[in-house]
Amino acid sequence: MDSSRNTDSSPKLGLLHPRNPHQGRYDFAALVAACPELAAFLRPNPKGDQTIDFGDEGAVRALNGALLAHHYGVKHWMIPMGYLCPPIPGRADVIHYLADLLSDSNGGEIPRGKRVRALDIGTGANCIYPILGSRSYGWQFVGTDIDNTAVKTARLIVESNACLRKLIKVVQQKNRDSIFKGIIRPDDRFDLTLCNPPFHGSAEEAQAANQRKRSNLSKGSRVKKTDTLNFGGQQAELWCAGGELRFVSQMIRESVAFGEQVGWFSSLISKSEHLPALKKELGRSGASQVEVLEMRQGQKVSRLLAWRF
Repeated sequence: MDSSRNTDSSPKLGLLHPRNPHQGRYDFAALVAACPELAAFLRPNPKGDQTIDFGDEGAVRALNGALLAHHYGVKHWMIPMGYLCPPIPGRADVIHYLADLLSDSNGGEIPRGKRVRALDIGTGANCIYPILGSRSYGWQFVGTDIDNTAVKTARLIVESNACLRKLIKVVQQKNRDSIFKGIIRPDDRFDLTLCNPPFHGSAEEAQAANQRKRSNLSKGSRVKKTDTLNFGGQQAELWCAGGELRFVSQMIRESVAFGEQVGWFSSLISKSEHLPALKKELGRSGASQVEVLEMRQGQKVSRLLAWRF
């Protein structure tokens, strides 16, 4: 079965998911109280309201640390310079939409607690999806990455926060040509896998996109909190040969072998024009159900492609 949908709890056009705690304007007073380091980056916008320069990587990193401390109780979060610094409101939306997806298989009730196991492919140094999923719903996570520094940093974040230690495990994918192979063991069972794939097809393409983003962000105070605010990023985070179409196609082909061990497979898809080819791949692979979940944040539209066997 193939469908595109918005669930009953989905937001109206341009709004975050109703369960997403990052609604409205940032409460900078509360954020600074949770993370005093943020105070050094505050500045007035043309209307005289407090904001930060969203074109400043240090400011966005401090904002992320404050959001994680204030909303999720994660007091120690740090990433190396040059690694992807994700926009937390948008990442949180992914978790809440996936929770809705799991609820469809659970009598309409969102499953909570550590009995739910999720696998995050390409967790990155930021470990953001395991953090948000474990703190929002109590799910257990396994995060994987091929980058040694990313794995070490994500492990350090987990070990530095007592609230994460029993719920998140980070492992390294040692075979750069595999996604699930070597990670999902014969006795493993996951309710969900998720992935934010490398979107670009080359280093040049990724660099051009990043330059456009920085140029847009140079407007500073005109940037809204729901805009995409990424900085840095290593090769594995940003690009691979063939881009997201090749990566997700490989993911689909590999997922067949693990169909009885995983409830739902899922991946973010940045370009809607890739969906027809990916749906055909899913048809050839024998997927029994395919869902496309649209997420709208400001002017940005993101898509989650989910399938199961």
